Amino acid sequence: MQIINHPDEMARWADATRARGERIALVPTMGFLHEGHMSLMREGRARAEAAVASIFVNPTQFGPTEDLARYPRDFARDCAMLETVPIDVVFAPEASAMYSADAETWVEATGVTRGLCGPFRPGHFRGVTTIVAKLFNIVKPHLAVFGEKDFQQLRAIQRMVADLNFDLEILPVPIVREKDGLAMSSRNAYLSPEERERALALSLALRAARDRFKCGSCCVEEIVKVAKRVLRKTPGVEIEYVEAVDARTLAPAHSLAAPILLAIAARVGKTRLIDNTVLTP
Repeated sequence: MQIINHPDEMARWADATRARGERIALVPTMGFLHEGHMSLMREGRARAEAAVASIFVNPTQFGPTEDLARYPRDFARDCAMLETVPIDVVFAPEASAMYSADAETWVEATGVTRGLCGPFRPGHFRGVTTIVAKLFNIVKPHLAVFGEKDFQQLRAIQRMVADLNFDLEILPVPIVREKDGLAMSSRNAYLSPEERERALALSLALRAARDRFKCGSCCVEEIVKVAKRVLRKTPGVEIEYVEAVDARTLAPAHSLAAPILLAIAARVGKTRLIDNTVLTP
């Protein structure tokens, strides 16, 4: 497995790989990998001759009060995990190599980032789409793999790819959960044992909403109320939002006639967690 730190070297590798007629799959990450990430890696590995994982804690997607400095990092552990896939290249640039001091250009998908996490994390999605666009230009993948846990991020990237005519395929992969239902996330490492137990309220709320949806004869408002009711039963869970939106556009959903995304953001202690489920009639 090769480790590449500079964008120019990464681009040269990509050009040479494409010249050989090999298909490149990219899995962008911020590191501190878990089984959710590994499921993305295996999908990319299965669909391409060359598999690249990027590890870059992107400063532009963190707000001034967010957890950039304490975001968990363990590069050696990440590389050991990636070798088991196996991944061909780990692209791990420094921030100074990805952003020049006088950089002033941004990429932003405005519609799909207007709701859900958008108002709570100003500038976050602009940072995400900008860095992903840069990774696409450097790594030049034929395929990029993203998890559905960050569903709004996935939709923003799909929108960007369509609007800017990027010549690549975006492959979504379902959420990977712990045995007890908690969605896997690098930020789970922040949780104390007691907070870890409380965090289960998110997946339990989604499960209760799904069960009510399957029973039929309910409305969007009732689905949201069911989820909120479960969350409010758990002390120490601070709801940021519980929303039902159109699963394609992320606009507010007014009926259950089309697939809807039921999305939750909540704080457990100091840790912000998100989770979601798609309800398909």
